[in-house]
Amino acid sequence: MKSPLPDAVDDRLPRYHRLRDDLKGRIAAGAWRPDEPIPTEIELARTYGVAIGTVRKAVDMLVQEGLLLRSQGRGTFLRRPRFDRSFFRFFRQVDAAGVRSVPVSRILSQAVEQPGERVRQALGLAPEQSVLRLKRRRSMEAGSVIHEDIWLPADRFVALQALQPDEYGNLLYPLYEEKCGEIVASARETLTIEPADAVLAAELGIEAGKPVAVIERIALGYDQLPIEYRLSRGAAEHFRYQIDIA
Repeated sequence: MKSPLPDAVDDRLPRYHRLRDDLKGRIAAGAWRPDEPIPTEIELARTYGVAIGTVRKAVDMLVQEGLLLRSQGRGTFLRRPRFDRSFFRFFRQVDAAGVRSVPVSRILSQAVEQPGERVRQALGLAPEQSVLRLKRRRSMEAGSVIHEDIWLPADRFVALQALQPDEYGNLLYPLYEEKCGEIVASARETLTIEPADAVLAAELGIEAGKPVAVIERIALGYDQLPIEYRLSRGAAEHFRYQIDIA
């Protein structure tokens, strides 16, 4: 059964652009999972009643935008970002042999609470909505520590509220997907430097007033709506910034 292309807001848009917009909407609505290929170009052409060239152009646009990834011999999949790279882009963490050291994470506490205005705006919450707040400590072999405050919309992460801190494991994003069906597709990060107050200094094992690198992250779903707001703080002496310019 064919699914004709939706009417375009601007009739001047080419068919492949309209198809791209429709596929993007289906991705945002969760039509496909990241671990399963989307329909082939032939299947999509048959479904929408368009030429394969039109489908190919639409898929090419979504690949360029970072939503899809072509895998030779396997098909086309939703792209999963590598958030571990972000951590190493900002903090210099290597062992005695110079090898990158993966942090060991531990949830210190969790609580459902009313968010402050900064968190509310970051997550796009209504005044009556609450959040699940996690406090997490990430420890490295080199002895440095990263402290994280994480806020999640409570109504979308009900399943996590039943977990004990030691049930979270080392990685959060796979847990979001497994327990709550929430998939992080992208994120926006901002870097600032600030002095450590007495509480944060004690958590990081540094002197009060010492500079701290703060990474602010808003994680988004495929629909580009906020899923998570996170503040990661570490001693500035362990901070680095690295970016590859092609």
